[in-house]
Amino acid sequence: MAPARDPHGRPGLPRRHPHSGRNPALRIRLALLTTCLSLATALPAQAADATDSHLEGKLPSGAAYVMDVPASWNGTVLLYSHGYTPAGAPNPAQNTPGTAARDKLLARGYALIGSSYATNGWAVTEAVPDQLATLDLFTEKFGSARRTLAWGTSYGGFVTSMLAERHADRFDGSLSMCGLVQGGVANWNSTLDPVFALRTLLAPGSGVRLAGFADQTEAVAASKTLSSKVEAAQRTPDGRARIALAAALHNIPGYNDSAQTEPGPTDWATQQSNQYAAVRGLLQLPAFSWRQEAESRAGGNPSWNTGVDYTAMLARSPLYKEVTELYKEAGLSLRTDLSALGRAPRVSADPQAVRWMRNTSVLSGRLTDPQLNIHTTGDALIPVQAENAYHRAATGAGSAGLLRQAYVEGPGHCTFTTGETLAALHTLEKRLDTGRWDVRPGTLNATAATEDPAAEPRYIPYRPTAYPRPYDLAHPGDARP
Repeated sequence: MAPARDPHGRPGLPRRHPHSGRNPALRIRLALLTTCLSLATALPAQAADATDSHLEGKLPSGAAYVMDVPASWNGTVLLYSHGYTPAGAPNPAQNTPGTAARDKLLARGYALIGSSYATNGWAVTEAVPDQLATLDLFTEKFGSARRTLAWGTSYGGFVTSMLAERHADRFDGSLSMCGLVQGGVANWNSTLDPVFALRTLLAPGSGVRLAGFADQTEAVAASKTLSSKVEAAQRTPDGRARIALAAALHNIPGYNDSAQTEPGPTDWATQQSNQYAAVRGLLQLPAFSWRQEAESRAGGNPSWNTGVDYTAMLARSPLYKEVTELYKEAGLSLRTDLSALGRAPRVSADPQAVRWMRNTSVLSGRLTDPQLNIHTTGDALIPVQAENAYHRAATGAGSAGLLRQAYVEGPGHCTFTTGETLAALHTLEKRLDTGRWDVRPGTLNATAATEDPAAEPRYIPYRPTAYPRPYDLAHPGDARP
């Protein structure tokens, strides 16, 4: 149970737990959770100190949970939300981003908890209640926490923000790392734009379906067909220029994997080659297979590009210069291709699917407690511009003072060092202790270096450009399908 705080974020009198009282249905629920707890298993004695607690088990929903509570618990519990797990993939419960962070936090007395969520895929309707049920179970077993923090990575960063916005009475603060904080509608719209450009420019007349899939078989077949066209196009200057255009509509950075060659500022060829690798990844899973799974939950296609001006979108992209230079090198007319995008038949959304996604998966920006977001600058899966979208939402909701965002210079998705991760967590804690934010890169780097001396910390001053098509509850004027 999180303590109340004064206006500066300092702990005060304990809050009343939202489920306390004499509700008979609640007592039944808690009885079920207690029964579930009795099924928990303990680590063998050689794996943990006898006075430490390691619990695993199942929630009534079927989700797995895991809890690690040191004997010298410091009173803070961290509820970790894990990233996206595709349908059919293993889905164990997780309570930290990695083992190194886990070991350091346990040694300092933090309690670490988390669940698997009851289902894989776009599981927000299971993830949020399962995470809250895990917190309930922890409280029943170990008592009320002095401080409760939500944190998570990737899709779990989105779940964390959803918990922070919709269940603020349960938490004191939150940390979203490389989070999908643009929300569901914006995510699927932004995922549609590059594949629309690829189909229009590289596979005209192919009939490749981009949304509204009947099943996974149809989605996978569409992915394979368009992927083969893109693979062939990469062998020609014209094709490479058009792939760069599609990448720019999704803000895919030109250096997005540490295994890649880092290009110079005008090394357009290497930038495009790096983007091509990310485009292939987008086609293989998120744009088709993962979309179909989300559509099956939403009851149809929740995204659209009707009314979208791709010429204006490209002009706003930080990759505009690269695209224009590659078109010049290919002797290709960018204006002609943009006109083709403008004339091409558009994809319309299913209104009921948009309503489902809006109700379950769109963020409002309304924060009651402090939230810190961190993101790598070279993220291709959830481009760093997602942070601009959430800042816009928080500003529109009047919560900008509670939100801070910090940036790590580096390629990849969620590729934070242990030091960078713990520095962000301790920065959030310091905000709660003092009522003041200090997210200066120098301060973050100094903390990160102390936590992980072997890794060079990489926080930098940075401001992302605008997200291409933001959609949040704080702006009712956002484009509609």
